[in-house]
Amino acid sequence: MAAIGSIRKHSTLLVIVIGGALVAFILGDFLKKNNRRDVNAGKVNGVEITIMEFNKKLDENIASTKQQQHVKSLSTNETFRIRQQTWDQMVRKILMDEQYKDLGITVTADEMFNLIQGPNPHPLIKQYFVNPKTGRYDRNLVIRYLQNFNRLPEAAQQQWINLENYIKADQMRQKYNALISESYYVPKALAQELYNEQNTTAGIDYVAARYSNVPDSKITVTDADYQRYYNAHKQEFKQKNGRAIEYVAFNVLPSKTDIAKARKEAIATKIDFEATSNPNQFAHANTDHPYDTSWLKEGQLPPPIDSIMFHSKVGTVSNPVMRNNTFMMARLLKVAVRPDSMRASHILISFKGAMRVNPSVTRTKEEAKKLADSLYNVLRRNPAKFKMLADKYSNDGSVTANHGNLGWFRDGRMVPAFNEAVVNTKVGHFTVAESPFGFHVIKVTGKKDFSRKVKVAMITQDIIASNATYQNVFAKASKIASEAHNQKTFESIAKKDHLQLRVMPRMDESTYYIPGLENARSVVRWAFKSGTDVGTVSNVFDLEGQYAVAVITNEFEAGIPSLEEVKNEIKPFVINQVKGRYLAKKMKAFKGNLTKIAVALNSQKQSMNNLTFNTRNIVGFGMEDKVIGTIFGMKDGSTSQPLVGNAATFVVKLDALQKAGKLPDYNAFVSSYQNAFKQRVQQDYPYVAIKNAADIVDNRITFY
Repeated sequence: MAAIGSIRKHSTLLVIVIGGALVAFILGDFLKKNNRRDVNAGKVNGVEITIMEFNKKLDENIASTKQQQHVKSLSTNETFRIRQQTWDQMVRKILMDEQYKDLGITVTADEMFNLIQGPNPHPLIKQYFVNPKTGRYDRNLVIRYLQNFNRLPEAAQQQWINLENYIKADQMRQKYNALISESYYVPKALAQELYNEQNTTAGIDYVAARYSNVPDSKITVTDADYQRYYNAHKQEFKQKNGRAIEYVAFNVLPSKTDIAKARKEAIATKIDFEATSNPNQFAHANTDHPYDTSWLKEGQLPPPIDSIMFHSKVGTVSNPVMRNNTFMMARLLKVAVRPDSMRASHILISFKGAMRVNPSVTRTKEEAKKLADSLYNVLRRNPAKFKMLADKYSNDGSVTANHGNLGWFRDGRMVPAFNEAVVNTKVGHFTVAESPFGFHVIKVTGKKDFSRKVKVAMITQDIIASNATYQNVFAKASKIASEAHNQKTFESIAKKDHLQLRVMPRMDESTYYIPGLENARSVVRWAFKSGTDVGTVSNVFDLEGQYAVAVITNEFEAGIPSLEEVKNEIKPFVINQVKGRYLAKKMKAFKGNLTKIAVALNSQKQSMNNLTFNTRNIVGFGMEDKVIGTIFGMKDGSTSQPLVGNAATFVVKLDALQKAGKLPDYNAFVSSYQNAFKQRVQQDYPYVAIKNAADIVDNRITFY
């Protein structure tokens, strides 16, 4: 209702916006020399992913997620996440299918038969087809399920097909991973060298002069210094195609007039709320947000409403309370003293069509009710049989572990029918309750922590900004969009009008989230649109309850950026290198005398034992692999030339290398490397390498 009202309020503005969009669309088609649009979502190594294929798979994944979460709709954030997962899924399939084809990896019909109906099937089959009486996998249940396959609902048939596809893909993946893992081989000579690296130790004396102790005024950094560092490290700066923007956001908040109007409507609603004979139905029809229908303790409702509900008679309706741009009111439905915690055991008798029912269950609802009533009558006469009957009949998957004992649970934790049955049954007694999962034969075994609770019907009505409010905020956004012609004027107007200027320093075509903006994909698509250059100021973006205007401040071309683009980023590293050479020159004058170097540079002579080639850190200085690598190339008793490291410049004297020697058998040593490699394979390292080497073109920004 609120949404319809909002549309009515903004009808004038919508006509203007939609009309403008149609004109722009028509003119755009005429002005384009070539208005053909790519019909593919992307390409992977030349294999096209059409937008129709992508959307079909996306719709399937969205439908599956809704079913799993038991919801009718997904948020824009969730939809974007699934869209990204769908893309990754399709890219992976194309790349791995190429691998499987080149390597001749297949899954035969006989293999699929064994994976589904064999004595040791796929883990998912074992998980889904468990005999409730034994708690173990039962092959007969699979056979019976497949025999009835054609009589299953279409949705269930599709779920089975999806399961088979997953099992086949998983088997292909396992074969591929096994092939890669078993290809790892360490020759004896290499094993011996690796063993030496880990176990040969060095004892050293050294002096280190930190760069942080050298004032910047002591050095001069030249363009050649920057170029030298850039040439050595430029591959590290490889980047995607990107943009940087500055932007201002205008949140549309209800005005005083809007609030006054909403308060008047809320008061009118309260009068009807008091008069209705069906408060729950009335509340559901008039609230903008679902409310908690469970029993509530004092302090769980909004403060003003909470006090009224716990100190009034049943039927009382609170006055509307304004909170977070909404008006809230509640009507007291029931008051009762209830336990906070309860304990119970149950036997679940499910039936075909019940929620989350095991595929092996074929009994009808009527048969399930009859069995539950029969068990209830037996237990009333002989409660000691509960464990035996639960183990034999219960369809709760946890029965093998807990024999039906659910332990303690909070009031409201279980499904309503089950929860209320426990509340209304005395401790030590039995009852039967029906829930979406089936029929429960319940034994109540404990209740504690009783307190006074209430059940209320709640109405929350959003305070919606009026058409006039939207137009006023839109006018403010339009001012900067129309008057700013480049970054400089954009910043000037923002400062003059006291607007908060925000920065997105880098984003790529797949960026979804921009701080402070809702559903920002339209901003991202504009930023990467052909003709949107540095200094371009956008039109006003309408972003679900807010407007935004942006300006492009920088472009990052895919590949390796120029020196100028990364100059500020590499500046501290270049300065350290220059300081390192400055210190090296001073150290060199003392010809390896560590004591004199330490005195001259206000440092100290230090020692380190048991240093290995595999060590990457020098205590107190962090990663210094270049220095450590040099040490293991020195002769015993020798002193190094000054070594320019990451945090300091070093002069090192090697006392001696303690050789590791040889092992009679390196198999145990090598096995740790093999296991580490297999673990990397399972962690998808091969696929990451394949994807990085692939030619992937992503055109989704054209559509989303």
